[in-house]
Amino acid sequence: MGHWFSANIVEPGKLPTLLALASFVLTFLITRTVTRLIRAGRGPFRDVTPGGVHIHHVVPGVVLTVVGGFGAVGSGRHGLTAAVCAILFGIGAGLVLDEFALIVHIDDVYWTEEGRQSVEVVIVAAALALLVLSGFSPLGVDTLTPDERQDRATFLGTLVLNFVLVLVTLLKGKLRMALIGTLVPFVAVFGAVRLARPGSPWARRCYRGRPKARARARLRSYRHDRRWDRPRRRFQDLIGGTPDRPPAPRS
Repeated sequence: MGHWFSANIVEPGKLPTLLALASFVLTFLITRTVTRLIRAGRGPFRDVTPGGVHIHHVVPGVVLTVVGGFGAVGSGRHGLTAAVCAILFGIGAGLVLDEFALIVHIDDVYWTEEGRQSVEVVIVAAALALLVLSGFSPLGVDTLTPDERQDRATFLGTLVLNFVLVLVTLLKGKLRMALIGTLVPFVAVFGAVRLARPGSPWARRCYRGRPKARARARLRSYRHDRRWDRPRRRFQDLIGGTPDRPPAPRS
């Protein structure tokens, strides 16, 4: 049954990736549901605080990620062991990235505005894994013909060009587009030719003596954020929960 599934539904060797992605997304959704219940004081769930120390779920997440990752490296891409290691890795990655913001800030910012970073990272990670599962490969290698792959100059030139486009997109302050552009070169091309975001390394370096470019970049960034910030925040609140309101300043 498992062989039939992998042979007819998923390309050979990609079943572990599918299992890792499914367990990753499911773990994140379950974890967010449990933490929201704990926050609301509902159900039997409580924070784990042995000896008065709050053990965040990133701790077992790191353990499962390490075990699943090393197990996957040693087991290859086929067989029951590879499938189990993929599931362990997906569960661990879901627990770790759900608290990504805590790792970045070295503080419990889970229910704050900074905590939204965790939701964004999970969405991007799931999108990248889905693209890999769909057949995309880093830096557009899959778009080359067999003859082009045999031509070393063409092969290396394509890799270098796509890498430069991704790097330019990243320097322009477009992290999400740069990450997706590693798998979909067109996204990197689009990000590289567009104006940089204000405050990005590219804008500080290349727009220093170009006031018109700086003004256009600020205007485009303002319009983009005004159009997409509210829908993005609503979507984040839907799947991750609404952050706590900051305390009102004392008069």
